[in-house]
Amino acid sequence: MRIVISFLITLFIALTASANNVKGRVTSKGDKLSFATVVIEKSTQGTTANEEGEYLLENLKEGSYTLTADFVGYEKQSKRIQVKEGQTLIVNFELKENADLNEIVISGTLKPVLKSETVVPVEIYTPAFFEKNPTASLFDAVQMINGVQPQLNCNVCNTGDIHINGMEGPYTMILIDGMPIVSSLSTVYGLFGIPTNMIERVEVVKGPASSLYGTEAMGGIINVITKNPEHAAKLSVDAFSSTWLENNLDLGASYKLGKHVHGLFGGNYFNYGQRKDKNGDGFTDVTLQDRVSLFNKFSFKRPSEKVASLALRYVYEDRWGGQTDWKRKQHRGGEEVYAESIFTNRFEAIGMYQLPTTENIYTQFSYIYHQQNSFYGVEPYNAKQQVAFVQAYWDKNIGNHSLLLGSSFKYTYYDDNTRGTGIYDENGLVKNQPQETPIPGIFIQDEWKLNDKNKVLLGYRFDYDQKHKGIHSPRLGYKYTPHPHHTLRGSFGTGFRVVNVFTEDHRALTGAREVVFAEKLDPEKSYNANLNYMVKVPTNFGVFNFDVNGFYTYFTNKIDADTDTDQNKIIYANLDGHAISKGVSLNVDVAFEFPLKLMAGATYMDVYRQEDGVRNQIYHSPKWSGNFIASYNFGNGFTADLTSDWKGPMRLPRVEDDYRPEYSPWTVLANIQVTKKFSNGIQIYGGVKNLFNTLPKEDTIARWWDPFGEPGNGVTPPPGRNDVIFEPNDYSYTPLQGIRGFLGVRYNIF
Repeated sequence: MRIVISFLITLFIALTASANNVKGRVTSKGDKLSFATVVIEKSTQGTTANEEGEYLLENLKEGSYTLTADFVGYEKQSKRIQVKEGQTLIVNFELKENADLNEIVISGTLKPVLKSETVVPVEIYTPAFFEKNPTASLFDAVQMINGVQPQLNCNVCNTGDIHINGMEGPYTMILIDGMPIVSSLSTVYGLFGIPTNMIERVEVVKGPASSLYGTEAMGGIINVITKNPEHAAKLSVDAFSSTWLENNLDLGASYKLGKHVHGLFGGNYFNYGQRKDKNGDGFTDVTLQDRVSLFNKFSFKRPSEKVASLALRYVYEDRWGGQTDWKRKQHRGGEEVYAESIFTNRFEAIGMYQLPTTENIYTQFSYIYHQQNSFYGVEPYNAKQQVAFVQAYWDKNIGNHSLLLGSSFKYTYYDDNTRGTGIYDENGLVKNQPQETPIPGIFIQDEWKLNDKNKVLLGYRFDYDQKHKGIHSPRLGYKYTPHPHHTLRGSFGTGFRVVNVFTEDHRALTGAREVVFAEKLDPEKSYNANLNYMVKVPTNFGVFNFDVNGFYTYFTNKIDADTDTDQNKIIYANLDGHAISKGVSLNVDVAFEFPLKLMAGATYMDVYRQEDGVRNQIYHSPKWSGNFIASYNFGNGFTADLTSDWKGPMRLPRVEDDYRPEYSPWTVLANIQVTKKFSNGIQIYGGVKNLFNTLPKEDTIARWWDPFGEPGNGVTPPPGRNDVIFEPNDYSYTPLQGIRGFLGVRYNIF
C-alpha cells in the first residue's frame, strides 16, 4: 500500500512540475500574510494564498503577465513575469505596510517615528475621523475617543475640561504642535476655537509624560498637530448649522510669500444666540456664545532643508448663561437676575527652529497671553496670565541608541482679583501679589533598539520650582514585537502637578459656597504603570485590529475639593491618604474588503480616593464607558456614519439633603450622518444628533428657583425639591440638548 501511495505522489509532482505554473509566498518583513490575494492583471485569473501565505496559479498559457499581490492594510506590489512551456515559476512578494495605517507620531518621544515602532503607545485621529460627527470645537470632538471624556463643570456657563481614564481635566495636557499651549487658566476656555481646517491629526497618549513635558502632564496628552502649509489645500471651507441655530464656519487657505515662505491661514467663527429653556428651570440650557478664532502658520524653506516654522493664534469669545431674562447692561454683576458672563482674549505664538549645525539640534518656543473678564453672579473674576516656554534638544543616533538630550524653561505670570494673588482683610485688598513662577528643567531620553524584536526606552527629567524645590520624573518603557502583527508595550512613569485652585476649579468662583484652604497645598505626585497589547488579525475579507490597554496610577498629595463636610464651604487640602485610577480598555477596528468600516471601544475603570480608611469614588468617573462607529460607502459619492458613545453610572457632586440621586443613570448619545461628495470637491452632509433624545432626568442646578437665597430664608421650594443651597456646578452627566438636526457643506481646492 505504501508503494502505491508513494507512486501516486511521485506521479502528481511530476505532472504538476510539467505544467505552466506560478507559485510563491506573500510576506511582510519576512512574516506570512495569510489569505493575501494574487491576481493576473487584465484577466479573470487569480487566487488566494493559504494560511502560510503560499499561493499557486496553475495551467497558464505561455506568455508575459503582470502579477499583483494585495492585502488589506498593505501596499499592492506588481511584478512582470514570463511563463514558459513546462515551467513552474517561483515568484515571491514582500509587501510594505500602508503608510496611512502606520503614520508618523511624535507625542510619545518628541521624535518623529512610525506608530508601529514607538515604545510609547500613541493613538492617532485624523480630520476624517472627526468629520463623522461634525462639532464646533475640539472639546466636543474628542467625545468619540474611547477613554476620553469631555466633562461639563458648570451648568450655567458650560465650561468644561477633558478627562483621560477618569482623571480630572487639569491632569490632561493639551499641546499644539508639541508645545504646551493650553495652560491652567485656559483648561476651562482654551479648548474652544481651534479651527478644524488647521488640524492634520490629533495624537493621544494616555498616562503620565512628565519626563518629557513637565508639570500638568500627569493624566495624559492630547497633541494637536497642525497642517504643513506646503501640503494644505489652497482653499477649504466647512460650514454647518443645526436646528438649534448653532452656526459654525471654518475657513482655510494656503499661500506663498516669495520662494521661501509658505503660509496657512485659518479662521473659525461660532455663534449661538438662542435662549432655550427646555427643562423649565428658568436657566438657559446652553450658553450663548460669540467666538472668533484666527490662526496663521508659516513654514520657511531653508537652503539646508532644516526646519523653521512660526504659528500665531488669536481667540476672542463672549459667552454667558443664566436666567433667561438676564440683560448684560442692566444685570451683569448684580443681585436681581443670576448669570455668568465671560469675556476672553487670548493670543498664542508657537515656533520651531533647527540650528544650522551638522548635529540635529532643535529649538522651540511658545508664548501665551490670556485675559479674562468674568462675573459669576455678583462675584467678579478678572484674571491675566502670561506663559513663556522655551526648550532646546539634541537628537542623536549612536549605533542602536536614539538619544535625546535637552533643557527647558517655563515662566508663568498670573494675576487676578482673588486671594490667589492678593492679601485681603475685612476692608478689602491689602496688597496685590501676582504669582511669578519660573521652572527650569533638563531631560534625557534613550531609545535603545536591542534587536528587531526588542526595544527599551529610558527617560529622566529634573525640574526646579522655587517653592517645591527639585522634582524628579523618571520613565521606563519596553516594546516587544515577536511578529509584525503582535506588539506588547509596557511603561512606568511618574508625574507631578503644581496646583492653582482659582485657575483650575470653577467651583472656587461660582455658587454660594465659601472657599476654605485647610493647609498649604503641596504638589501632587503620581506613579503610573501601563501595559499595552496590539494584535492585527488578517482574514480573507478584512483586517481586525485589537488594542488592549491596562493602566494603574497611584496618587499622593492629591488635591480634591471637599464639598461633603460642609454644604456652605468648599474645603481644599492635600489628601491624607491616596487615590487610585486603574482599569482596562479595549479598542477594536476592522476594515472590510467591502465598503464597511467598524470601530468599537470599551473601558472599565475604578477611580477612587481613600482617606482614614474611607473609600469614595471620584466624581464623574463611570466604571463603564465606550464608543461605537460604523461607516458605509454606498458608492456614487454617498457615505453614512453612525457614531455613539455611552457611559455607565457615575458619582455626582451633591449638596447636603440633596433631592437628586447620587449616581447618574446609564446614558447613550448616538448620531447619524449622510454625506454626498461631488466630483467638483463639494461635500454636503447632514444628519441627526442625540438620536435617542437622551436628557438629564433630574435638575442640573440645585436651588434654581432662588439663586441668591439660602436655606431657611422663607422661600418655598417647588414640589419635590428640598430647601438646599444654590449650586450650579458639576451635577452634569449628559447635555441638555435633545434630538436635533444639522446640515453643512465642505469645499476643498488643492
